[in-house]
Amino acid sequence: MSERLVYLDNAATTPLDPRVREAMDPLHGTLAGNPSSLHRAGRAARAAVEGARKQVADLLGAKPDEVIFTASGTEANNLALVGVMAPEGIPLGHLITSRIEHPSVLEVCRSLERRGASVTYLPVDANGLVEPADLASALRPDTRLVSVMAANNVVGTVQPITDLCRIAHGAGALFHTDAVQAIGKIPLHAGDMGMDLLSMSAHKLNGPQGVGALFIRSGVPLAPLIHGGGQEKGLRSATENVAGIAGFGAAAEIAKRERAKESARLVTLRERLLEELGRHIPNLYLIGDRYRRLPGHLCLGLAGREGEAIKLMLDLDERGIAVSSGSACSAHHRSEPSHVLSAMGFDPITARGSLRVTLGRFTSEEDIDLLLQALPEVAASVHS
Repeated sequence: MSERLVYLDNAATTPLDPRVREAMDPLHGTLAGNPSSLHRAGRAARAAVEGARKQVADLLGAKPDEVIFTASGTEANNLALVGVMAPEGIPLGHLITSRIEHPSVLEVCRSLERRGASVTYLPVDANGLVEPADLASALRPDTRLVSVMAANNVVGTVQPITDLCRIAHGAGALFHTDAVQAIGKIPLHAGDMGMDLLSMSAHKLNGPQGVGALFIRSGVPLAPLIHGGGQEKGLRSATENVAGIAGFGAAAEIAKRERAKESARLVTLRERLLEELGRHIPNLYLIGDRYRRLPGHLCLGLAGREGEAIKLMLDLDERGIAVSSGSACSAHHRSEPSHVLSAMGFDPITARGSLRVTLGRFTSEEDIDLLLQALPEVAASVHS
């Protein structure tokens, strides 16, 4: 096995940026304190949390008091959906989502259905795109919320969020987007785009694991999931993860400053990789929209060999190259077809066979060279 790791699974999680670690370190040591305490250590911790809140809000073009910190993007999605759909004393109404959402949205929708909510699951086309006309047709007088992800974690397709949001608002519904994959990679200005709720996770933009956030537009009513001491405006009671939140803030600030340049670099690497792999692996094909995709995201298939995707991934791992055979969350159900690819029209066998290669901030030209050398060799060995 190779000693050097070529990490090309940034859609699963991203390496912690050293600049983020530097921002976190003081909060683990001399500045450790409970943000609710009134003494000096508590005030320092509170200042760190509020500073990070502003940094995350600035990345979104939002106001700091519109950002609530959570323990993950999954929790942010749960809070958005349940907090809008199931406040105490109000009958559950109608919710619209898409068939390709992350499990942290789809499983919440199924739970809400069991409690009496009505849920419509929008189809997607062969590229994984939601058609705005389908949303318009699905809206009802009792539609309370529309939730469509900004970009898909499996295939990288970027949705027409602004159009979908406008259509939802035209019918009087609120609009939520799971932006965990998209934040810091594509422009997402909450104010200009009109989102009511937007979920984020720090570890997808070179921040720490274990901290997320939910943007809640001013005036949007939301019921808490977690009750307790009243932290985060009473919407997420629990002592804050101060160091993690500080790291999230630093990661957001870096992403805001460097996004445009970094996205251009990743698109260049992505296109070079796709072009050269296409020349050396004749049966290779791209899954998802060719251009409406995240800058560093490729989802690939091998025609007629989709069932070998796991073997390809493991063979690359033996060579020190980390890619994914789908989403990290689907690893618990690896024998099942991808619900995303199934919704895009792939048959059950083909829907098991994607190879996801996702580039990130620390992906180098040398990393691309090593994959370009290894993947054609591994693919040829699978064919033999």
